[in-house]
Amino acid sequence: MMQAEFATYLDISISEQRLTVVGNRVISQVFPVSTAKNGPGQLKGSECTPLGWHCIRAKIGAGQPLNAVFVGRRPTGEIYTPQLAVEQPQRDWILSRILWLGGLEPGKNRYGAVDSAWRYIYIHGCPDELMQGKPDSHGCIRMGNADVLTLFDWARPGCRVLIHE
Repeated sequence: MMQAEFATYLDISISEQRLTVVGNRVISQVFPVSTAKNGPGQLKGSECTPLGWHCIRAKIGAGQPLNAVFVGRRPTGEIYTPQLAVEQPQRDWILSRILWLGGLEPGKNRYGAVDSAWRYIYIHGCPDELMQGKPDSHGCIRMGNADVLTLFDWARPGCRVLIHE
């Protein structure tokens, strides 16, 4: 994909653990991802990855270094290292960039107990060693850090995202 091009939409396949970037009706890039360990699901508190059409409601982390650590969508000033992971084994690492998703389907992934935005569902970087090709997140879509940096540049706010089994 060339610098001036942007994604038309993102297709996330839970069964294949992949994110496909579609631009101008052509598949332009495919990235491995890790979706929820608990599988697909819509309900708040389920730690499942929500299905259906979403959009990128916010892009967070522009200008932050690779492996920057985020808590509550804000950089902490830390840079992830394996030693930091050993020191803090219970943390759910959100690294490098965040694409915050909002559901577009009322009653399915928008409003009430199924609202993806208020569930804080993101596409985000994670420790590269956690990218094992299997579902392992708490509901978000995890990506390798170099991959999420690339995707961050291609995807604009409002870009559609389809998450399916």
